[in-house]
Amino acid sequence: MTFVKGDDVATKVVAWQERHGRNHLPWQKTRDPYRVWLSEIMLQQTQVATVLDYYARFLARFPDVAALAGAGQDEVMGLWSGLGYYSRARNLHKCAKAVVDQHGGAFPQTAELLMTLPGIGRSTAGAIAAFCFSQRTAILDANVRRVLTRLLAFDGDLAVSRNEKLLWERATELLPSTDLTVAMPRYTQGLMDLGATVCTPKAPRCDRCPLADTCSAFALCNPERYPVKTRKLLRRSESWWLLVLLGVEKSVWLERRPPSGIWAGMHCVPVFPDRKQLDEFLASIAASAADVRSWELPPSLHILTHRDLHLHAVVVIGDLSIGNGSDGAWFSEAQWSGVGLPTPIRKLLDNTRQRELL
Repeated sequence: MTFVKGDDVATKVVAWQERHGRNHLPWQKTRDPYRVWLSEIMLQQTQVATVLDYYARFLARFPDVAALAGAGQDEVMGLWSGLGYYSRARNLHKCAKAVVDQHGGAFPQTAELLMTLPGIGRSTAGAIAAFCFSQRTAILDANVRRVLTRLLAFDGDLAVSRNEKLLWERATELLPSTDLTVAMPRYTQGLMDLGATVCTPKAPRCDRCPLADTCSAFALCNPERYPVKTRKLLRRSESWWLLVLLGVEKSVWLERRPPSGIWAGMHCVPVFPDRKQLDEFLASIAASAADVRSWELPPSLHILTHRDLHLHAVVVIGDLSIGNGSDGAWFSEAQWSGVGLPTPIRKLLDNTRQRELL
């Protein structure tokens, strides 16, 4: 790892961001911590282009933290549906309630206090504190981690906690030390922008980087070596069988998923581990029904961060005897369109509707 002078780095990043960075995004035009927090949560593992529409819709429905805190979870999940990583939406709602209940509707102004709120980790807390309150605090999202490890030729394995801690220390040393009101928001945004547009994972455009003359990885001609992280995500595959039950008046049967695990707390069609169990359940609810029609749809693959879901859907139409209960209910089209549904389930129901079955 190489020593780099902090003030020199900060000055270059601030000047570059002002001239070449991203300055058009809606959450960059405010120091309202609610809006900055909302954007930071949405941008976790999600592209800016995808977030823009969701961000606008959320603000139109929930213009402030009190409005979000006062909403029902189903409405929040419904607006989030399609954005993925749904634990973010659940924590978003919990955090809004905590801000209202514990802080009188005002976000704390330090990263240390922000980290006590649901769903706000160290990097997100640092971003809110830097952008909104000009606190001298570091962030280490994926883009910034890549910029700094290359700048420093930091070859410590970030799967090891002591190396992660050391990188946080170096990130803090590089922060601006003067004119923090202006410098901290622009420096923080500048590191994000460099990682997103210049210091990319593959084929970084070092000729456009304001830090090229002080970047150790560039001098060593191997920027793509960094960051170093040996621990790999273990992936596995599962087959899920989905039962799409269509009842009277174009209603669909939905159940709420368990509070933990994949699609936790969201509405979903019944899920079974295999076709045999699906058929047994179907036989139990269709025994007395007349004119029941069913067919199987082509399988599809839904890729999650840690899991490959092979989805097999069976559609059943008829006056089925399944009744309202604690585990599920019949939803009209107007109702299911507005609740939190996992993306593949919403697509499944939308496709069924387009075939004039719903």
